[in-house]
Amino acid sequence: MKKISIVGLIAILAACNNSSDKAKVDSMNADSTAATTTTSTMMPPINSPYPVSYSSKFEMGDPKNAETVLNLWKDWDNNNLANGKNSFADTVEFNFSDGSKLRASRDSALAVAQKMRDGQASITSTIDAVMSVKSLMNNLSPRPEDQNENWAVLWGEERVTDKKGRKDSSAIQEIWRLNKDGKVDLVYQYRKKIAGTKK
Repeated sequence: MKKISIVGLIAILAACNNSSDKAKVDSMNADSTAATTTTSTMMPPINSPYPVSYSSKFEMGDPKNAETVLNLWKDWDNNNLANGKNSFADTVEFNFSDGSKLRASRDSALAVAQKMRDGQASITSTIDAVMSVKSLMNNLSPRPEDQNENWAVLWGEERVTDKKGRKDSSAIQEIWRLNKDGKVDLVYQYRKKIAGTKK
């Protein structure tokens, strides 16, 4: 019985080595991989009791978008904003946690950011979570033009020491939109002071 099983196994392996059969096996494997990838990157639908004004459908996005934003965070920490200049679109909008907004050309926005950064002696950031996502078609959205947009989402903490030696720490969530060329054109920031730190 064991001899028959071994002979049968050898025959099956030999048949799989046949080029046409191998192509079928490769095709089946490719289909399986594609199905797994699609399933793992698509988020299940959400049945919301509220109208969704932007989108309730997202898929996992290009990790390079998150890497772009992480590098911009690092440039901010290192006071090297010029290093990330080419990561921004010609026009960029920042919506800050205090409710203020800045919409300007890339160079003007970076000049304002550099002035803000120069007011601090040191900044150290830590990242708790980061992901890249892409918005998909949403039949509930009144803004169909806002579909297929790329976003990088970050949660982290920022520890700041100003020029007088005062320290402050904040928990931060930021949402960065990147255009089709992978350039940042819109940023939303949410910040909460961490208890026990002084300004």
